[in-house]
Amino acid sequence: MLKLLDCSLRIFAIPLSGATIWLTVTNQQDNPSYGKLEFSNLTGLKFMVCISAICAAYAFFAAVSSWFKFFVSKAWIFFASDQIVAYLMLTSVAAVLEILRLTYNGDQEVTWSEACSSYGKFCNKMKIALVLHALALICFIILAVISAYRFFSLFEPPSVSSSKEVEEQRN
Repeated sequence: MLKLLDCSLRIFAIPLSGATIWLTVTNQQDNPSYGKLEFSNLTGLKFMVCISAICAAYAFFAAVSSWFKFFVSKAWIFFASDQIVAYLMLTSVAAVLEILRLTYNGDQEVTWSEACSSYGKFCNKMKIALVLHALALICFIILAVISAYRFFSLFEPPSVSSSKEVEEQRN
């Protein structure tokens, strides 16, 4: 059951990441007053595209390799990799959230005005891409928990010693 959930979440993350990439890369809007805005103008969006590509490639590799005995016996590989991918995705979600906050609210202290009134279509596609990326992040958070469970279940829990035994060991 756990193996099926693991594989399903990995497979589910692939189209989510692909859709995130496609929506972000094709996102552009031209404004006669301010010019053309593309994803490549914003470093945070380029970062999200790179992380989504890494996520999709890793999810595919991990889904395929999870059915091979050699890789399954190496639980630490999935544990470390799932943790890394989840944290990378979390940082890219945070970066895009900050971009969205600035595009909707601006920053009066540095005299940046909000941009979504001029680039509404761009902002709406960016929100959809962020939601898809966040769903892929949720998949990887669950996968990180599953791989941590698998990895740490390989070890015996520490034994609980009574206080009398501890005192005897000290003497």
